[in-house]
Amino acid sequence: MIEEHFAALSEAAGKSVSWGPKIRDWGDHLAAVLSSGGRLLACGNGGSAAEAQHLTGELVGRFRNDRRPFSAIALHADTSAATAIANDYGEHELFARQVRAHGRPGDVLVCLSTSGGSQNVVAAAKAAHEVGVTTWALTGPSPNPLAALCHEAIPVEAPSMATVQEIHLALVHALCTALDDALGVPT
Repeated sequence: MIEEHFAALSEAAGKSVSWGPKIRDWGDHLAAVLSSGGRLLACGNGGSAAEAQHLTGELVGRFRNDRRPFSAIALHADTSAATAIANDYGEHELFARQVRAHGRPGDVLVCLSTSGGSQNVVAAAKAAHEVGVTTWALTGPSPNPLAALCHEAIPVEAPSMATVQEIHLALVHALCTALDDALGVPT
């Protein structure tokens, strides 16, 4: 079973190489947004929330080498706001309400969902469209509602959700690399 997992991961990683040009484009776009004072919002549930927070941590902190910090918010990380929203409006509004509060035209929302069907993540993407925020999705196999809704998506074709999440982490790091390259951060 362990060997099968690593074989599936290796196969999914090999397929993901084809997303390199899109990730570079995202890095260029994100460099322009963040350098001009925009922000990145990120959302997901469970393991995808961890990946969202990993991404925002790399932007507020640093990825490879020192550079200025950028505005990046993992929407699940404010537990007081999250629990109040879930209590008062329902869990489907958990991220959407925060997108409406924090998102500004030109900002970027990165939506992570291994299924591509998480109701609260789909609602966040819809809210982002309402306020003029660019939406990018990292999902599991397509077709799925989130990939269809977002401006751009990278659907990871893999047999298990664990493998999808592991590839999402590699894609998060690839995006950070592309951003640093676009910003001219030395390696």
